[in-house]
Amino acid sequence: MTQKQRALIIFPTYNERDNIERIVHAVLPLDPRVHVLIVDDNSPDGTGEIADRLAARESKVQVLHRANKEGLGRAYIAGFRWALEQKYDFVFEMDADFSHGPEYIRDFLIAIQDHDLVIGSRYISGVNVINWPMSRLLLSYFANVYTRIITGLPLRDATGGYKCFRREVLEAIDLDDVKSSGYSFQIEMSMRAWKKGFRLKEIPIIFVDRVAGQSKMSKKIMREAIWMVWSLRLRSIFGRLG
Repeated sequence: MTQKQRALIIFPTYNERDNIERIVHAVLPLDPRVHVLIVDDNSPDGTGEIADRLAARESKVQVLHRANKEGLGRAYIAGFRWALEQKYDFVFEMDADFSHGPEYIRDFLIAIQDHDLVIGSRYISGVNVINWPMSRLLLSYFANVYTRIITGLPLRDATGGYKCFRREVLEAIDLDDVKSSGYSFQIEMSMRAWKKGFRLKEIPIIFVDRVAGQSKMSKKIMREAIWMVWSLRLRSIFGRLG
């Protein structure tokens, strides 16, 4: 990453008032070229107001307010569009609840020099998840096995949400055509990048479950992910992943 290149970390938020200020203060000192975009889906707990106060004090923080909660995927798509308009070179997906450790940002910025999409993987070097019940851990692990078998996507952690894209990847993907809203969004974005011939790289991270706030996981999100992998496979076969 050269001195002129800039990286944007996108934090999609919904009811993250306990975390958002702390996570922003944790990531900004790591590299002077790192900026932050908070995409808030009209959080009723006041997260958006806290974000506005942060942005007023810190020039490297921007806030994008959305009227309704439409899912993780829609929030990221809005953030990607903003990042492309602002000419950022690298764009991160990152959770605001500290489950994605800020200390890995430097590792991402090193790896992205020789790759196009870098994924923070919980399963590339064993199973590195802390504080999850065994039922959720098994569900996540075997969901990734299932995804690899159905789609052929060569990732150990296709559902992971800690990522760094080169801007060229986001420019090449038809963002209007991205169908997923929940956690299957992660699978779809990686699948589209892979099918376009971009270089994917997994780096090991330790995932620590949130200690403040509430998880956004739901049965609806899980059902969407189960069926989305089949949709992606079929669309891939017929050349419809743009």
